[in-house]
Amino acid sequence: MRKHIVAGNWKMNLLAQEAETLSNAIVAYIKQNQIEENTEVILAPPAIYLKELAEATEPFAKLNIAAQNCHQAASGAFTGELSAPMLSNIGVDYVIIGHSERRLYFQESNEVLRQKILSALSNDLQPIFCCGEDEAIRDQDQHEDFIAQQLKESLFDLEASEIAQCVIAYEPIWAIGTGKTASSEQAQKMHHFIRSLIAKQYGNDLANSMTILYGGSCKPSNAKELFSQPDVDGGLIGGASLSADQFIPIIESF
Repeated sequence: MRKHIVAGNWKMNLLAQEAETLSNAIVAYIKQNQIEENTEVILAPPAIYLKELAEATEPFAKLNIAAQNCHQAASGAFTGELSAPMLSNIGVDYVIIGHSERRLYFQESNEVLRQKILSALSNDLQPIFCCGEDEAIRDQDQHEDFIAQQLKESLFDLEASEIAQCVIAYEPIWAIGTGKTASSEQAQKMHHFIRSLIAKQYGNDLANSMTILYGGSCKPSNAKELFSQPDVDGGLIGGASLSADQFIPIIESF
């Protein structure tokens, strides 16, 4: 059975007291409620809060911490960056790699993301690899080719044992903050396509065991429908992860 994941990407949000209040509410929920055997909750706070949250959540097997990014080098003169060994050393479990905002604002290429994935894996971090197309690519009906290229250039030189440690998050960039909405059927179609690419490269068994998350405007009102799709294994949640009142109902959608 594939692992279900609800991951909250806080992005560059929340002051220290706000972060503490939110994380305490989620920890309290995990303490008081039985999470399904194959379901996991991940919090991806700003880097300044990583160590504190990693220590606070360490007792809970169903609650883990992700960094929002890492540098591809293990160390060096890269002012302002964090390396995979640093993240692993303080108890971080996952790292988000290739988020659409990193690709857009920091011009991260598929090759740079490939290097980051290798660094993460070599330091016992599980990558959450993001892929997705913008509105122009979707309108030109080139989205499948575009996603295939992202996967090929960043993931598909990995060994089967390595890619099995990765989680994939599909981001329909064209439906985030544009007023357009990706239907559950559209999400399922793309998740199925991504899984078929993995199957072609690595075989059906590995493809059917990989977790693929939906990263597009998931909220309490649509989470259950999205997560009921056969190839949607959870969500990489943005805005709704900043409120316990919204994030916890998404967890309960499973």
